[in-house]
Amino acid sequence: MVIALAYEERDTKEKPAVLRRAGKIPAVFYGAKQKAVSVALSAKEFEKVFKKAGENTVVVLQNSGGDVETLVQQVDRHAVSGAVLHADFYAFEKGQKLKVKVPIEFIGIAPAVKDLGGVLVKVLRELEIEAAPKDLPHHIAVDVSPLVSFESVITAKQIVLPPRVVLITNPDEVVISVYEPKEEVVEVAPVDLSAIEVTKKGKEVKEGEEGAVAAGAAAGEKDPKKAEGKKEPKKEEKK
Repeated sequence: MVIALAYEERDTKEKPAVLRRAGKIPAVFYGAKQKAVSVALSAKEFEKVFKKAGENTVVVLQNSGGDVETLVQQVDRHAVSGAVLHADFYAFEKGQKLKVKVPIEFIGIAPAVKDLGGVLVKVLRELEIEAAPKDLPHHIAVDVSPLVSFESVITAKQIVLPPRVVLITNPDEVVISVYEPKEEVVEVAPVDLSAIEVTKKGKEVKEGEEGAVAAGAAAGEKDPKKAEGKKEPKKEEKK
């Protein structure tokens, strides 16, 4: 798939803020044998193209001076608004093969997940490949149905690539596997009986009343407060 995008050359002395207010964005394209060329793009059209192309689909930059076949190399966005601030394009030569990383799209249902309750572990999210620009796939589909047990894995070399596409990622690299969830054994800590506070029955004796308690006990009083405040009766005087 090839996508076209119109551009116009720009004066680098012109401030980027002025371009953005006019609905355009500053950009540049360059290559191994292509000197850097500063251009201006329609911000609205660029967003449409980038949504379709991503970073692995050929974008033909068109101008009255000629067309340039490129790949989107880098996009800078505003940290808050997300608006595109600048874009870089890599211009390649005709007949040149490119090494790019292509996103993986997982499809199908894994029996180890559906029937055994496993969890899919997506080790890789993209594959590195090499191909001519016109043969670059937008994504690579990986069918997970071969994952029938917890020992099953899919490696890079097992993935079927489109025609004229060469795998660069390590062929033995695991792309996806299945994790077997296990029940966690909850260990209950033994109870330390010596740490348990024993509550005594009866009325709590407050600080400062120990002497009264002792005096009451000596006098045979049940209530220490009565013993503390009890006085002997006066003797009757004989007349």
